[in-house]
Amino acid sequence: MANTREIQNRMKSIQDTLKITNAMYMISSTKLQKAKRNLAQTENYFFTLQNMISRILRHLPDDHKIETNPYFDIREKKSEKDRVRGYIVVTADKGLAGAYNHNVLKLAEEQMEIGGQYKLFVVGELGRQFFAARGVELEQHFHYTAQNPSLHRARIISETVIDQFLSGKLDEVHLIYTAMKNSMVTEPRIMQLLPMVRETCLSKAALSSGIFQEEFVLEPSPRAVLNNIIPDTIMGYVYGALVESFCSEQNARMMAMEAANKSGEEMLHNLSVEYNRVRQALITQEITEVIAGAKAQKKKKQQKAGKEA
Repeated sequence: MANTREIQNRMKSIQDTLKITNAMYMISSTKLQKAKRNLAQTENYFFTLQNMISRILRHLPDDHKIETNPYFDIREKKSEKDRVRGYIVVTADKGLAGAYNHNVLKLAEEQMEIGGQYKLFVVGELGRQFFAARGVELEQHFHYTAQNPSLHRARIISETVIDQFLSGKLDEVHLIYTAMKNSMVTEPRIMQLLPMVRETCLSKAALSSGIFQEEFVLEPSPRAVLNNIIPDTIMGYVYGALVESFCSEQNARMMAMEAANKSGEEMLHNLSVEYNRVRQALITQEITEVIAGAKAQKKKKQQKAGKEA
């Protein structure tokens, strides 16, 4: 059984750890709220862009073939083995976030195992370390983006993959990130950014209506308008994924720290009970020793008095 000093040292160590986990919980909570506000301030703009693309596609002239647009080019003539897929994998820069990084990296590995050629564009230091440990070559690693998602960083990522797609170095671009289903549940998700699919861009209401709801003129041409809007829309998808991943990371870290706090408090309770038992045992032992000593002294005196008599 441990002595009281050892138990006190363990309790102090746990209390010091609880101070850290409590602080990390509060920091993650603050970052989560800030990220949600930033996303709410910008998402209306990108939703408007998506609606605009849907309107344009819905009202394109019959003689306009959307397949000729470079952003909708599905590369039909290219065989499956020659196609190059690009994956943007969004991870965190830090750990202590439960299964957040494991889940998204597991999904990325599943996509890589499909076969064929691929290129990895990784956001987050843990993602870089994960693939480096397995000898997987990265096309590009975006530093400091996971902890500071911004429109500027999203634009850099989107422009990088768009340039490679338009130049033919990539035939598909997929975004692998963690989405928040609600305030408690997150899930890894994969989204195809390029080539864009007309059915995906059109809203369900537009597909079901099948009629022209308005008339407008596209100047200088539908192609030029789409080419101007689509890059910003893709940037919006990337930015939304970065912020959602950041929110998911903070949410996962909050839950992990909350679980650590509960575990630490339970350990403190158990150690406190053990400490009290050890103290009681020591006190009982000391009382027993005092009583035994007193009895021994009394017996010794009695024996001495008997001899003198």
